[in-house]
Amino acid sequence: MGTTDFPRLLRAAALRVTRPRLAVLTAVHGNPHADTDAIIRATREQLPDVSHQAVYDVLRALTEAGLLRRIQPAGSVARYEARVGDNHHHVVCRSCGAIEDVDCAVGPAPCLHPSDHHGFAVDEAEVVYWGLCPECSAASTEPATTSRGRA
Repeated sequence: MGTTDFPRLLRAAALRVTRPRLAVLTAVHGNPHADTDAIIRATREQLPDVSHQAVYDVLRALTEAGLLRRIQPAGSVARYEARVGDNHHHVVCRSCGAIEDVDCAVGPAPCLHPSDHHGFAVDEAEVVYWGLCPECSAASTEPATTSRGRA
């Protein structure tokens, strides 16, 4: 999505078009699954004087408007992504913390239909797959070397 679409997205969500909102949207779209510190750094590339609080406020407003999604896998800080409204899931590396999107579970998916909904009207399920990313997996299978470079 090009940045020219961001003003339209903001207006459609009944939000004013402001420079901080445009910069944060650009930062999140360019850095999927980024934490707040990374978003602040990316936003400051466009708006060097933007405050931490302004970025936090914009993230909250954009999340509440449904333009961003806040995720927080166990043991991780909050992260933000622009892929919203499709109930996709995530795969997370146990070693380095890398996160990737996974389309909705396919096939028989009992996790999407709880055995007892306790009277809740369930409208979404969040699934997080855990494992090792390709880089960490490869690193864990490399033989240990001595100071002379031999196993």
